[in-house]
Amino acid sequence: MNKRTILLIGLFLAFFTMSSKLHAQSAEGSDTYRLSTGDTLSVTVFDEPELGLKEAMITDEGTISVPLLGQVNVQGKTVPEVEALLTKLFGDDYLKKPSVSVSIAEYRPFYINGEVKKPGSYPFRTKMTVQIAVTIAGGFTERASKSAIYLLNEAQHSERKKVDLNAMVKPGDVITVEESFF
Repeated sequence: MNKRTILLIGLFLAFFTMSSKLHAQSAEGSDTYRLSTGDTLSVTVFDEPELGLKEAMITDEGTISVPLLGQVNVQGKTVPEVEALLTKLFGDDYLKKPSVSVSIAEYRPFYINGEVKKPGSYPFRTKMTVQIAVTIAGGFTERASKSAIYLLNEAQHSERKKVDLNAMVKPGDVITVEESFF
């Protein structure tokens, strides 16, 4: 085995160890995280199991379909804001003192393209760095420039910025690894 293979195996092991630990915890930052198309929510209405949703993906229109309520716009809201909204909507016409719990079942994917072995979209995990994202995408190609990596954050509608391997990745981010010319 060469050094590169050993490094990739080590990174895979580190990622999967970290991922399993983080996946078991509740989503960090869900109080400030803004929901968008592709995120999947879980909704529980206590003492009303038929009104809950195990997995509800946010549509391109920014809505989820909720029993009795129909399409509810959750685009750009935080988890606590969605809980408050659903509690109010259920309480207005349907339930007395509803208790609603909302959690993020799955974040929208991140995207990686350019000089990686398997470009495409991949499931996002909390505390993901560019290095982990590259590893998930099969590693760098021989032509990759490790000093020309760019990140576009779609949630903030920001411009593409140059980053290093330790930069944090957010759901929906687009990572581009440029080609090295030397």
